[in-house]
Amino acid sequence: MSFYNGTIISKLQETKEFYTQTLGFSVKFENDWFILLEKEGRELAFMLPNLDFQHKIFHGELQGQGTWIAMEVEDLEGEYERIKNSNIEILVELRKEDWGETHFTIADPNGIGIDFVRYNPDE
Repeated sequence: MSFYNGTIISKLQETKEFYTQTLGFSVKFENDWFILLEKEGRELAFMLPNLDFQHKIFHGELQGQGTWIAMEVEDLEGEYERIKNSNIEILVELRKEDWGETHFTIADPNGIGIDFVRYNPDE
């Protein structure tokens, strides 16, 4: 079984540009109201809100909080420097946590938190 997470947002073009240009995703499928993005076998989907041909359960737009994406990164420090040098606001600075991960956090154009992580279970 394969699956992807879908998020209903109004900033479709900005989202596409952010994920492709900043995070290295590629476009697997797109039309005027939907994009399916892919990176290393993982997929994310984004769709416009309030489409007449969609059931009402697919109408409501994400309000910018209450969801996040975790991206496990081997060279976390390198990714941190790359993001920092691209003038994207870092919301949580690079730090090591007691529960065994090192991470930093940014947000996409919709306010979705993107947490870049490296797990350190032996440290």
